[in-house]
Amino acid sequence: MNVFSKRLKELRAERQISQQSLSDRLGISKSSINMYERGEREPSFQTVSAMAELFEVDLGYLMGSSPYRNKEDWLEATRRNETNSRRVPLLGEIACGQPIFADEEYGSFAVLPHGVRADFCLKAKGDSMIGARIMDGDLVFIRKQDAVENGEIAAVIVEDTATLKRVYYYPHEGILSLNAENPRYAPLIYSGEELDHVRILGKAVGFQSVIR
Repeated sequence: MNVFSKRLKELRAERQISQQSLSDRLGISKSSINMYERGEREPSFQTVSAMAELFEVDLGYLMGSSPYRNKEDWLEATRRNETNSRRVPLLGEIACGQPIFADEEYGSFAVLPHGVRADFCLKAKGDSMIGARIMDGDLVFIRKQDAVENGEIAAVIVEDTATLKRVYYYPHEGILSLNAENPRYAPLIYSGEELDHVRILGKAVGFQSVIR
């Protein structure tokens, strides 16, 4: 059972809403609700958004990218932890879609979530990584390293632009593929001399949903 399935089941039990009642309110089948709670099917982004609104929780909490149910919980945790938690620089935005300019000016700081070891933080922009539970505006914590394992999510600089993608490198073919987590976006493929202009900033080691 994944985090989304677990939290959906917990929220439904807390509100004493049956699967049939939730099905009726969302306009989807009861069998779909059952499969969501068993982790056998992934809901659409629209369905998750409707669930978050119905249960009055943050979208990131329901999808598992944030431990905080709402703004009040997040603010209380921040006040409680900021005195004894390490802060990391919050840099500019990083694209979850096509690459965008990487602003390397240090503007502010973000408090590291418990147990996360990172060197800096970036704000995600776009929807290409929603399959990895990374939404537009979420904070992505990055640990500096110049290489990652195939399939890991990394912050990558291409020329003077930055993007957040799953990285796949095929040395025998000399091909680097930066893959989105949204079928609307095609992989970004680099080979030959193009690889000289691609640099991995670091591995994504944690995510924090912003309060919307």
